[in-house]
Amino acid sequence: MAPILEAHAFKSPRHTTHYWEAGSVDGPLMMFIHGWPEIGLMWRAQMEAFASEGWRCVAPDMRGYGGSSSPIEIEAYALEHIVDDMMELHDFLGAGPAIWVGHDWGSPVAAAVAAHHAARSRGTVLISVPYFPMGFALPTLRPLIDRRLYPADQYPEGQWDYFRFYQTHFEQTVGDLEADIPATLASIYRPGNPKSVGHVSPTASVTRKGGRYGSAHRAPATLPDPALWPPADFETLVEAFRRHGFRAANAWYLQDDANTAYASAAPEGGRLSDPVLFINGDWDAICDITRNSLGAPMRAVCQDLSVVNIPGGHWLPLECKTDVIQAIRSWLETRGLQAAASKH
Repeated sequence: MAPILEAHAFKSPRHTTHYWEAGSVDGPLMMFIHGWPEIGLMWRAQMEAFASEGWRCVAPDMRGYGGSSSPIEIEAYALEHIVDDMMELHDFLGAGPAIWVGHDWGSPVAAAVAAHHAARSRGTVLISVPYFPMGFALPTLRPLIDRRLYPADQYPEGQWDYFRFYQTHFEQTVGDLEADIPATLASIYRPGNPKSVGHVSPTASVTRKGGRYGSAHRAPATLPDPALWPPADFETLVEAFRRHGFRAANAWYLQDDANTAYASAAPEGGRLSDPVLFINGDWDAICDITRNSLGAPMRAVCQDLSVVNIPGGHWLPLECKTDVIQAIRSWLETRGLQAAASKH
């Protein structure tokens, strides 16, 4: 039988973190950090796999998501505050050095833990979004845009146009996404398509269209893909966004100044000495690192970097569950980090 995921909550004077846990409390810790627009439950397949192999697996709902606190202030979603949430949770869990696994916006969180709190990390797995030592922010991303595919006069923000649109049309983005939450989430979570390789990403034309959904200002009727989210988990995801909406989730994109300042304060320029695994989606129209220079900053500052390419799109932990598990498992074995060798 698969290990049971149990729901818990940790409360401090500054924040409440809801989290899912599986595996023995005596096992070495593996922290799973989700991104936009996800909840900790997205890691079910990976948590069940690694919990059965002796790991203590924990997947929090991040600030503004699921059952965790959702502050009103926009500035509360700067990366430094989010990392502080994780440090409080990590202390509560015993503070043993962990493997930190992040996807999408969770990757900058996991990387920031390794950069700012190295003693708390034994290794870092980044999925879909590579590490940017100067911060995951538009000023950092813009110089890395592939101008062969995205000429500056037509696509000044390249595939990151959606990022800019969230900043310049914040209220609209929230309203459009909240107009039909089940359809929004079903339309976002779609598998990658190999035919998209070499073509302009739809995210590059959000401003031109007047929003993600254009003049309709709402997602088209879309059925969820059960191969990505099990139906019961998808309902939990929908209910989470019915409670919180998208304001908090989208506020993560409004933190460029704070996040670049935080990144610049990391010791040794953000260099990471512990092992890092990056899992790349071959068909990820936004974040693929194999056909452009998007991965160059990560390669420059990671002392022990491994890269695994998976034939999938952006939602790899959901879309390619087994491939992601095997990539992490193999990396743990080759780096001597497997559970049997690392109990504390």
